[in-house]
Amino acid sequence: MKAFISGCAGLELTLEERGFFAAERPWGFILFKRNVDTPAQVANLVASLRDAVGRADAPVLIDQEGGRVQRLAAPWWPAYPRGLDYGRLAERNLLKGLEATRLGMRLIADDLAALGIDVDCVPLLDVPVPGAHDVIGARAFGRDPAFVSALARAAADGVLAGGVLPVVKHMPGHGRAGVDSHLSLPVVETSLAELAERDFPPFAALADLPMAMSAHVVYTAIDPDRPATTSPKVIAEIIRGRLGFGGALMTDDLSMQALGGDHHARARAALDAGCDLVLHCNGKLDEMRQVADACPALSGKSLERVRRVDGWRKPPEPLDRAAAEARFAELMAEVGVEFTGVGRV
Repeated sequence: MKAFISGCAGLELTLEERGFFAAERPWGFILFKRNVDTPAQVANLVASLRDAVGRADAPVLIDQEGGRVQRLAAPWWPAYPRGLDYGRLAERNLLKGLEATRLGMRLIADDLAALGIDVDCVPLLDVPVPGAHDVIGARAFGRDPAFVSALARAAADGVLAGGVLPVVKHMPGHGRAGVDSHLSLPVVETSLAELAERDFPPFAALADLPMAMSAHVVYTAIDPDRPATTSPKVIAEIIRGRLGFGGALMTDDLSMQALGGDHHARARAALDAGCDLVLHCNGKLDEMRQVADACPALSGKSLERVRRVDGWRKPPEPLDRAAAEARFAELMAEVGVEFTGVGRV
């Protein structure tokens, strides 16, 4: 297994993609809206990806947060609330907010498990500040670190109960970014003391989880020259040190414009900095080849961390889907959010 996670271009694998995956053996895969049509099609694509690398347990990831970051959508899958909506309910009644967050993510995990998708890139632990770009915005649970930590733990518990693994993001914090890292590189000039007080605590609180995603953000108080994804100092001193994260660290998408250089250089810089896995999402085969060429077979501490991820896998807990949807709809209605479950075909 090589130390990268790859996307693919469309609704089914091309012969060229199949040959590439068979030869390069990525650790896992990630799906986007371009890869989604019907439940049967998605399940077949997931099976094809695993077949291409000859591993029935090859992880298949997706970003299914709810709100505007939801790759599985109508008419086949429900529209789920934003992180902010869970936060609004929790502000009114913390216990109900925690219940709704866990239940919403449990329902999402049920959707994913039915397709063979076994990793969801949630929870989002970023804490927005006034004036920041809305690339995070309403995706966040709130602006209080303790509040975010509590709801994020409920979200992680929900997906884990459904047999799906969570990915903490974006470590060590994307909430202050003044620009969209998909388009350019955010530079945060906040002091280390303030970062430690407001941005880092949710990540420290959930540092026991198996996987995390790095932020393509420069923190000038720590490393003025490199974003977290390619900064040995941020990864060693903050993510591994101050936050105490011992799981598998993957990059955010290498094809985002926050990073410079070609994709070989980006992948190599991230791995050299201490990331265990690099993530490439856009399905462009020429870029995927550059990434694969830069990535060695998993070994050493990175292999140990990735193997520990498997220890988090467990069968889904029993779920009465109809009753869960009814309760979830009841809870979200308290903050004016309509939820309509969609039966799977």
